[in-house]
Amino acid sequence: MKKGFTMIELIFVIVILGILAAVAIPRLAATRDDATISRGASDIATLVSDLGAYYTAKGSFDFTAGGPAKMTNVAVDSTDLTDGTKFYYEVPTGTDCVGITISDTNGTVIISDDSGTGSNACEGIITVITNNGLIKTHTFGGTGITR
Repeated sequence: MKKGFTMIELIFVIVILGILAAVAIPRLAATRDDATISRGASDIATLVSDLGAYYTAKGSFDFTAGGPAKMTNVAVDSTDLTDGTKFYYEVPTGTDCVGITISDTNGTVIISDDSGTGSNACEGIITVITNNGLIKTHTFGGTGITR
């Protein structure tokens, strides 16, 4: 008599593995979305902090080409900036998610909801940063502050 698995036993094992995969794959996708949301919210908080520190140290923002890259390590979508120009934080899919407007007038950084795409990651990021009070005008200077 030969030892081994019968065809029925192998079919049961394959069915069980299929059921486990059907349960695990959506959970993996949800975990990836949660990680993207967490990273995005953290990036926005870091961006506000970096821009505030830059303005406080230099007395003005850098509006030259690549200015945001000189003011923060957070990757943003920007080309040529002028005072009051909006640039964007993008989710990994390349969707503009959060708008950032910087202005030397009182050293303001305005964080705004620019998702409008229905992206789950963008909606999650906007919800988290709204709940944490980041969607607003942040002021790092003004007439009462002297150097």
